[in-house]
Order: sequence, then structure tokens, then C-alpha cells
Amino acid sequence: MPLEAPETSSGLRVLVVDDEKNIRTALTVCLDGAGCRVTSVPGLGAALEALERTPFDLAFVDLRLGAESGLDLLPRLLSARPDLSVVVVTAYATFDSAVEAIKRGAFDYLPKPFTPDQIRHVVAKQAERRAASRLVADLESRLAGEVPAIDLSTEAPRMRTALDVVARAAASEAAILLRGESGTGKGLLARAAHAQSPRRHRPFVTVNCPTLSEDLLASELFGHAKGAFTGAIRDQPGRVEAAEGGTLFLDEIGEISPGLQAKLLRFLQDKEFERVGETRTRRADVRVVAATNRDLEADVKAGRFREDLFFRLDVIEVRVPPLRERLADIPRLARGFLAFFARAAGRPPPELAAAAEAALLAHPWPGNVRELRNAMERATILWPSGTIIPEALPDRIAAQAVDLPRLGGNFTLEQIEREHLLRVLQRSPTLEDAARLLGIDASTLWRKRKRLEAPPGGGEP
Repeated sequence: MPLEAPETSSGLRVLVVDDEKNIRTALTVCLDGAGCRVTSVPGLGAALEALERTPFDLAFVDLRLGAESGLDLLPRLLSARPDLSVVVVTAYATFDSAVEAIKRGAFDYLPKPFTPDQIRHVVAKQAERRAASRLVADLESRLAGEVPAIDLSTEAPRMRTALDVVARAAASEAAILLRGESGTGKGLLARAAHAQSPRRHRPFVTVNCPTLSEDLLASELFGHAKGAFTGAIRDQPGRVEAAEGGTLFLDEIGEISPGLQAKLLRFLQDKEFERVGETRTRRADVRVVAATNRDLEADVKAGRFREDLFFRLDVIEVRVPPLRERLADIPRLARGFLAFFARAAGRPPPELAAAAEAALLAHPWPGNVRELRNAMERATILWPSGTIIPEALPDRIAAQAVDLPRLGGNFTLEQIEREHLLRVLQRSPTLEDAARLLGIDASTLWRKRKRLEAPPGGGEP
């Protein structure tokens, strides 16, 4: 039967797996004294049974468990609990076994005999990691309730290409560089890469690079030691540590200073860093995804961005198209935003009138998806009717309103054909694909498209 220590109000849940009873007892007493809730078991079978009952935060696993190997237990423990931190303990410590333990997912490696201080240090490290992960999870939860999810389905060929590259890259550990204008949804694609990766059960942590000075951004990324600067009243882990095992998203990476570029390059190369004001070298296992709206090649030539850092980040490049090249996606995105903001206001979602949709399609969208989101939020809040018409939109968008040809309306066949051809051509990858969809020869469609360059004929609405 497992030996369980009394439960405390705030401690880590710790599993001890060791075939020596005196070691289990000593660890239980030490961990209990550190405020942990401890379950100790003698072997693999009992450990897996305990994992089915309790979501442990930390496990101490002996390297040799009688005829069994603690290293063989590691993958099974982590498969059952992907967020579990495992510390391998052994009286037969070797460099090779330590390396193998880390390769198999161990959080730390502790030779016997160990001291109570060593155990307390491991517990403190794990408590720090758990606190950082909970903070990130809390922020993400709050953000999810305040920001509408964006539908990633698309009819735009360039956006389909971007999504395909993200999906194929997600399974790898390679750095991803998302490139595109501000507001195109690069952060959303970064989350999509994380959600499709083997790291999806670990944190996704965002750092917005342009918002902080060099010193504050270094502290935000790598953490700081107590007394490192005025106001640093305690040791503070950074976003790198908070992302342990997961994905670190560096938004607008082109804005960081040369000094911080050097530190980031070292981290990407060696996975090593120091907190600000501390000399101790730390390691973190994170996958880096970066985004930029800048021409980094030009910045490299101008000496504003390190070439070696650029090549480290640009392993897999994803070009995110602007919204003006995704016209077929605009009505669906707009209706999704309207539904979200109406739900937040406790109202039924408004309809999108054809004239308003036409105005949205005619607008050039310099602010991309972010601008569309803001326009739909404004319309939901300020427009009293259940139907969004051009007058409900910002003036710069409403000015684009035209009377869109529609079936059954007072429009000529030429106007209706022109609108249909334009829409099919816009969402088709090639002229041949559009011709097949329309049921005509590609040469016929080519001639019709030439005529579309002329203004449409008039018609009474």
C-alpha cells in the first residue's frame, strides 16, 4: 500500500518511486517538511496506479527499481501526465545516465546520497515553475474570454498555403518565422503551430517585443535576481522559464535592440541564459516562434539586425497574406466577430446587409483583420438595429458602399455575371480552376476577364 503523508493546504503533489523503504521514508519526511503532499510507492506498477488517481506535480524516481529501470518508467509517467516534472535519483550516477535521463524527459538528476537542502531546492524550483505556468494559464484564460476566436478556414490560396506550412512545421522543433503586415493574424498562426505540436500540453507564452525597453525586455524574457535593479524585491523567473516544455512566441522580433539580439542568439543556439543580475547559467527547453512586419533582410544589410540571428529564426518562413488578398474570407470573419460581440453584450447576433458586405469587400483594409474586428465591435455597440448597414460602419469603410448586384434584384445580366465572375476568380488559385468551376473553357473565361476591366453597366436598384 502507498504511504501517504498528511495533506497540506498549498503544497506540491509529489510522487516518490523507490524500492528502498528507508529512502522512501526519508524523502517523505523531507518533502512533508517542505509542505508537499507525498505519495510513496516501491515500483512501476504502483506508480502508474497512483498516477491514475492523483495529478502529481513532481516525481522522484530511482534509477534502479529492483529488476526494473527508472529510465524505462519515465516515458510511461510522462505519457500519463505530460505536465509532470520527474527527478531521477540514483546511487550509481554517471554522465551517460544523466544525459539519457534528460533525453527521456527528466526535469532534473540527483545523485545519492542527497541532502535535505538539495530536496528543498528541487521543490522550490518546481513551485516556481508551477506558479509561472499558472500565471500564464490564468492570463490565457482571461484573454480567451475577452478576444474572439478567429476562424482559420479560408478560401484564399495564399492563406491556405500559409496554414499548410504551419501544419507541416508544427511537428518539428525548428524555429518558425511568421512574416506579414500588422494585424494579419500572425499571433493566431503561432498558436495554431503550438496547438498542433507535441508541445501542445505545455505553455504557450507570448512576449510583445516593441512594448519594453532593452533592460525591461531582458528581464521579461530571462527573469531577474533580487536586487538586480530598483524594485526587484525578489527573484523573478522570466517568460523563457514560464514556457518550459512549450512554445515561446516573440512578437515583432525585428524591434529588439542589438544587445538583446546577442543574448537571444545565445539562447537559440545553446538553450542557455542567465537572469538579469545573476551569474548562474540556466537552461530551458522551449520552441521559438517569431513574427515580424519588418523587412529583416534590409535590416540585416543596414546593420540593424544580426545576420546570424536572422538565419537562426528563419528556419521555416511563413508569409501571412494581408486581408485585401483574402476578400472571400471577409464576410465570414465579419459575421464571426459580430456574433462574438453580440454574445458578450447579451444580444442576438445582427445580420450583415448586402450593402454593408459590399462596403467591407471594397475597403482596402490597411489594418487587416485587426481593423475588421474593431469595425465589427463598434457596429455591435453603437448600431441600434438588428441589421448592420453601411451607416453602422466607420466612415472610411461606409464610403466604399455600393449597391451589390443580387439575384432577383433590378440588375442586368451583365452586372450579375460580372460580380459572379469576379468572386469566382478571386477565390480560385488559377484561371483554369475558375473555368472548371464556372463550366466554361479557360479561353472563354480569359476573354470575359479582359472585358471586366471596363466599368460595369448601369442599372436601376
